[in-house]
Amino acid sequence: MNITSLQNDHVKYWNSLKEKKVRDKERRFLIEGDHLLAEARKQNLIIETISIVDHNADYFVTKEIMHKISNQASISYNAAVVRFIPEDSISGNVIILDGIQDPGNLGTIIRSAIAFNFSTIILGSNCVDLYNPKVIRATEGMIFHINVLRRNLAEFIPTLKNLGYKIIGTDVQKGIDIKDLKVDNIALVLGSEGQGMSADIKSMCDEFVYINMNQACESLNVGVAASILMYEVNHE
Repeated sequence: MNITSLQNDHVKYWNSLKEKKVRDKERRFLIEGDHLLAEARKQNLIIETISIVDHNADYFVTKEIMHKISNQASISYNAAVVRFIPEDSISGNVIILDGIQDPGNLGTIIRSAIAFNFSTIILGSNCVDLYNPKVIRATEGMIFHINVLRRNLAEFIPTLKNLGYKIIGTDVQKGIDIKDLKVDNIALVLGSEGQGMSADIKSMCDEFVYINMNQACESLNVGVAASILMYEVNHE
């Protein structure tokens, strides 16, 4: 179908997916760019395709329309509406995120989780929206290849413990060097950029670790820290 009007109902709908409340209600989100479309297609999640160059797309649109629905300064030639990614059962190593707010950090953590063989990410209810467009872009398509759950952490961590997971927090004062951690079934906890782990989640940790680094550096970006921790766990 060819669409040229900015007032078309399809265009209005695609544009509305910029809002979290609409995404949550529809359980759909918009992706842009050939790489993201290719990764979503592998998981059979694409509902409809939109293009300014491909006449075989479900909807062939103008550049003005793509600008309107895009979340990027420079538009892509192709976009798609895709389904929310279905949850899967928990397996392998897990990373728990308590209050992560920056979409770039969440995207980085998702990419690193794939790279270092963490199978599941559990987002606390106070984390940034998984389907925030900046998160989607930062994952470089890896969001379609990992199990992500959003849960109330205080209620869900006991479930993980019942499944045999050890809850590993980060604490430079009372933790051990991550290189010395010898634990199977790991669930790593990372706290928010500004506040770290909340007190109630910290109290539920079974053990604590830290990253050995130059003392002149007080802390690391949470995306970097999570990546290092997952790398070390993966190389035990």
